[in-house]
Amino acid sequence: MRFSFSYRQSGMLSLAAFVLLAGCSEPFDYDLRGNTGGFNTADAARGATTNRPTPDDRGIISYPRYQVAVAQRGDTVADVATRIGLPAEELARYNGVQVGDAMRKGEILALPRRVSEPSAATGVDIESLAGGAIDASADTTPVQTSSLEPAATPKPAKATGPEPVRHKVVRGETAYTISRLYQVPVKSLGEWNGLDSDFSIREGQYLLIPITVEPVSAAVATNDPGVGSQTPTPPSALTPLPDEKIDPKPVEVPKVSVGEPTQASNTAQMSFPVRGKIIGDYKKGKNEGINISAAPGTKVTAAADGTVAAIINNDENVPILVVRHSDNVMTVYANVEQVQVKKGETVKRGQPLASLRDGDNAYVHFEVRNGFDSVDPMPYLE
Repeated sequence: MRFSFSYRQSGMLSLAAFVLLAGCSEPFDYDLRGNTGGFNTADAARGATTNRPTPDDRGIISYPRYQVAVAQRGDTVADVATRIGLPAEELARYNGVQVGDAMRKGEILALPRRVSEPSAATGVDIESLAGGAIDASADTTPVQTSSLEPAATPKPAKATGPEPVRHKVVRGETAYTISRLYQVPVKSLGEWNGLDSDFSIREGQYLLIPITVEPVSAAVATNDPGVGSQTPTPPSALTPLPDEKIDPKPVEVPKVSVGEPTQASNTAQMSFPVRGKIIGDYKKGKNEGINISAAPGTKVTAAADGTVAAIINNDENVPILVVRHSDNVMTVYANVEQVQVKKGETVKRGQPLASLRDGDNAYVHFEVRNGFDSVDPMPYLE
């Protein structure tokens, strides 16, 4: 399975979906239909997702980093290309289809590049465009006009909320495996991408991963200030608490900041995967781990004892490793090469897993995850 992300430019896109897959202890059933030794898709089926955003008047859904086109009933790939203003062969090649292939209503085609947005529904000021065309006209003959009430212009149909992951299907994947990978119902995956009743997908196809609705906690009934039962008298008002002896010398925890060399500690829960300099701190939602640079070819080692849960390559064919540890903790090692372990292999703390890449890419992106959520790796390393 492949992920397309740039560590430096996009602030370390989250590997949460990949870790979800790696965190499962059961053997992986690629069809997800077996009853013995396979995944149970009940959890994914229970996850509620939002509706896919409404496309604009040409069928385009625009996000900050990409656009997709939604096919209409009876469309071919060529019809969609004509409507959005892209060469049909370019659009077909990018999506692994043929120019004349028939599309299902609601089916998604990923755009190889952004297209112009010439309609009110995509946020362009049509009045300004029309005014510029009139001003540029060579015809100066006076024309009598009458004032009309301005027509109601539809508001731009912009996609709101978080940008969904765009997944490129690789050989051997099914809608069920992708559903389980991202913990979304396969039905929602089909609805978002216009799949048929068999949830058929093809190699090279781009799929939008439905956005999961965050669970809302039940509201707790509260009273206005001063309303309700009386506040009990605190014990300290009746009997003074005994004097508490506090150690005047609090224990200081050493901190490692950006640019400082990593320090190994025998008492830490985990060890640094490489000895080098931290060039990127953990920032929840922006960088889900830390980046540690060292000399090209430096061995990347396991931070703690565990089992190799998964090994995949991103779109640049760069490996990503996940090691599962006790207490539902996992570590992620990305931007590496020359992997020296296999999936399912038991590894020891300090055992080489891979090596750092050459040149400016000689750094490891290291994450610690407690189940689904990323956490700051530093408390584990200090």
